[in-house]
Amino acid sequence: MEKSKKSSGFDSVTGRIRSFCADTAAELRRCSWPTRGELLESTVLVVVAMVILACFVAGVDEIARLLIRWITVRG
Repeated sequence: MEKSKKSSGFDSVTGRIRSFCADTAAELRRCSWPTRGELLESTVLVVVAMVILACFVAGVDEIARLLIRWITVRG
């Protein structure tokens, strides 16, 4: 009769963590990473979009503030 080797729960967990890390590293090697120029272009685009959105929100906020002030002072 063969003795079955029982693995502790710790070995099972560490094995799964190692497998996950190895799979993740392999997947990251298969990814296509942007060039420095593409990254810079994307960053500038995001910053410009954020500035435009911030100006829009500030404008809507100011209009709402003026409208609420006009309503409350008048009433």
